Amino acid sequence: MRTKQRQTEFGFTNWGGKRRGAGRKPKGERAGVSHAKRPRLRASYPVLVTLRLCEGLPSLRYDDSHEVLKRAFAAGSEGEGFHVVEYSVQSNHVHLLAESRDERALARGMNGLTVRIARGLNRIWKRFGSVFADRYHARILRTPREVRIALVYTLQNARKHGAWVARRPDAYSSGPFFDGWRGGVRCMKRFLREARTWLLSIGWRRRGLIDPTEAPATG
Repeated sequence: MRTKQRQTEFGFTNWGGKRRGAGRKPKGERAGVSHAKRPRLRASYPVLVTLRLCEGLPSLRYDDSHEVLKRAFAAGSEGEGFHVVEYSVQSNHVHLLAESRDERALARGMNGLTVRIARGLNRIWKRFGSVFADRYHARILRTPREVRIALVYTLQNARKHGAWVARRPDAYSSGPFFDGWRGGVRCMKRFLREARTWLLSIGWRRRGLIDPTEAPATG
């Protein structure tokens, strides 16, 4: 009961709601992301996006892979309709906090971003073929509480997986460039766009700044 309640309190709304026969059928160990039509997205709401690699590919938590991703995030955010604000890189998946004009701009922005990433990774891995296992998964964030939870989930995701235990922000994330840490953690000069939505720039801070060692909630 406690776990069920905690999951409910997480407050995220999944795109592509559960309904009979909807979405791509599961394959392998993980079900595919639903291919139901995505709901409308307002420009005032940030989005939490997850991308997963195909099985058997090298880990993303190496400097050369990370540089490919950083360049793609920066280049893919140059337009006015879509931009990445925060991110974290795990061995086989990536979490992004993004802002977009609407759901169509998000789809176009993510399509361009995944193409850039795939080309760059295939180049350094000296291979051809698919890089991402499925289309991206997205959650619309509508409240300051949801955004703060998503920030902790994204920036501190490596702590959840046991891949980062240092007191400083994860080097394979935008954590070193994030200015919302508690305790006066110094941040580096940003290479990504600043947040434009009230929720992701100001609103979440009303729920409290983030401790550098705070880990995402379980459940």
